[in-house]
Amino acid sequence: METSGLREELSCSICLSLYKEPVSLKCGHNFCRDCIVTVLDTQEKKATSYSCPECRKKYTERPPLEKNRKLCNIVDNFRSAQQEDTEVSCTYCVHPVPATKTCLHCEASFCDMHLRNHSKSADHILIDPTTSFEDRKCSIHKEILKYYCTEDSACICMSCWVAGDHKGHQVELLNEASEKKKEKLKDVTKKLTSEKQETEKRIQNLENHRTGEKGKAVDVTGRVTELFRDIRKHLDDVENRILTEVSRQEEKISQSVCDMIQKLETQKNELSRKINEMEAVCDITDSLTVLKKEMISDYIIPRSGDVRDSGCLDEGMISQMLHRGLLHFTDSLLDLKIKRQFSVMAKSDILLDIKTANNYIIISQDLKSATDTNKPENRPDVPERFKSRQVISTQSFSSGRHYWEVDVSGAKEWLIGVVSHSIERKIDGNESHIGHNDKSWGLTQRNTLFTKHNNSRITIDSKSSLKTVGIYLDYEAGRLSFYQRCDPIRHCYRNYTLNVSYERRHFVYHGLGISYSDNMESAIYIYSAI
Repeated sequence: METSGLREELSCSICLSLYKEPVSLKCGHNFCRDCIVTVLDTQEKKATSYSCPECRKKYTERPPLEKNRKLCNIVDNFRSAQQEDTEVSCTYCVHPVPATKTCLHCEASFCDMHLRNHSKSADHILIDPTTSFEDRKCSIHKEILKYYCTEDSACICMSCWVAGDHKGHQVELLNEASEKKKEKLKDVTKKLTSEKQETEKRIQNLENHRTGEKGKAVDVTGRVTELFRDIRKHLDDVENRILTEVSRQEEKISQSVCDMIQKLETQKNELSRKINEMEAVCDITDSLTVLKKEMISDYIIPRSGDVRDSGCLDEGMISQMLHRGLLHFTDSLLDLKIKRQFSVMAKSDILLDIKTANNYIIISQDLKSATDTNKPENRPDVPERFKSRQVISTQSFSSGRHYWEVDVSGAKEWLIGVVSHSIERKIDGNESHIGHNDKSWGLTQRNTLFTKHNNSRITIDSKSSLKTVGIYLDYEAGRLSFYQRCDPIRHCYRNYTLNVSYERRHFVYHGLGISYSDNMESAIYIYSAI
């Protein structure tokens, strides 16, 4: 929209000037406050009803005037834009000369020369050059705004303070109020600057973390590639040795068969010659001649060159070579992983400590499974025994990397984790449960899957029910990880940081019908080989 068109839209239909403190009637039309008040006052004297000057809508009572704040802001912005486009000239110069100051009291602008003769009185307030004085004056009393009402947070004139809506209110001079506001803004700016710097620091930390993790990913990718290249090389060596042996045996058998065939061909030719000779004698009619022929009637045929004499592929020997080669590869796989700086996640065996078991938990004879029961066991009350329904293992540790797997497929609800040796045992309540204190870290399945530490829980989105849970603890790194053992292996929760300042850690097993699987060895072997 062009400036002229926009000005028309922002003009009052009564005074035909830009809106001054625009107000709205219920019909939606806008007017300057003074203009519409004058019209309503006139209507009140002449008639018993009121009407909108534009649409003529009737009102039985004097309509309330609602200040249109949005339209007021639009008009102010438009007026400011118009002022910026127009250079303010000195009021007293014959020819246009740019003004340097405007006096609010005189409502006049001055160049440097005329400003020298201007009054120095405090009532004559000088501001930057402007042609608009409306926003510098009170809309009610048309006086210069000199004070700031701290109770209503409004700029007011002397009349507003002495006899107007702000009578008796606490007020300040505009420059004093402005300086106080600036001081507050400086304090807020200082706090925001500090927060901004902290935010920038966190952003930089995240950027550094991303860069670091990207570098780690590149390094791990390279090491995995090298590991599988070494694995393929070892397997290729085993394959080549076995295939070489198969080829050697096949060549040996083939050569043996060729030699035997050659001998048999010679024998066959000799037999053919003998047969021809005998057939020729048989064709002679002279009896004397036949009898004079010296012939061997009983010719002994040598029996050689049978398939059994040619030899067979020794599959037993090949199987033995394959077995030895794969065993050697299995033994060297650990060295290959260590060479490429991969941790070895070999399953640690766990035996439950019956001295710590709550009386409502039944421990199996092999000390590898626990079951909840409603009939308490009659066990002695030793210091190690828990009053809460849980049990821990006999093993403890204060360093190294450890990995366990727990079969949870037989339980609807379960709790497993790692605890400090100093965890409370004689409290009958949640305080001694795994995850409800700062000395334990646990993974729990109870309606939902969640981790818990120091009574703070984090819910985990798991679309499938867990059957086997892997637990990996790097003591020195202070990292505890729970895994859903499946194919492929999926993290239940990763980088669950634990505080390693406690003296020792225990693997914890909370028995609710959960037991260890008898066939975990193969699963562990497959997992650790990855």
